[in-house]
Amino acid sequence: MVLVGVPGSGKTTVGSLLSERLHVVFRDTDRDIEESQGKRVSDIFVDSGEPTFRGLERDAVATALREHDGVLALGGGAVTDAATRALLLDQPTVWLQVGASAGAHRVGLDVPRPVLLGNVRGRLAALVAERAPLYAEVARVTVDTDGRSPDEVADVVITSLGLGRTDV
Repeated sequence: MVLVGVPGSGKTTVGSLLSERLHVVFRDTDRDIEESQGKRVSDIFVDSGEPTFRGLERDAVATALREHDGVLALGGGAVTDAATRALLLDQPTVWLQVGASAGAHRVGLDVPRPVLLGNVRGRLAALVAERAPLYAEVARVTVDTDGRSPDEVADVVITSLGLGRTDV
């Protein structure tokens, strides 16, 4: 399955739980990019700019979708690329939906995320509004994460995709 959502939606945390419960490997395309480039995503944004990063991200997502059959978390902005959205239409994609307040609380106010520089809560609210139609376009399942623990979100994802309980 593929997890999408804005920063703070829980893609990495929930993805790790899902991979444990489903006995599959967890993969994160942001980590793939960092490993291939030898630097953090935030440094790529600063050194090379967002368009360069988005190109690397497009390639990383395409590669991961080809090679990986476990739980895959995409960077929050991956859905802004039309080619990536087209690839996701055939995938069991889960949108982890989060409100700006809860998302800002989760990422913290001083985390170096390039798309959240400045007013974290305000930027996150703008990203939620801007990207919601794109997430909705690719998602087979939408899970509201506000007020839920990562374990509860993982339970809802497993049930929503008809995978049953695999953690017992």
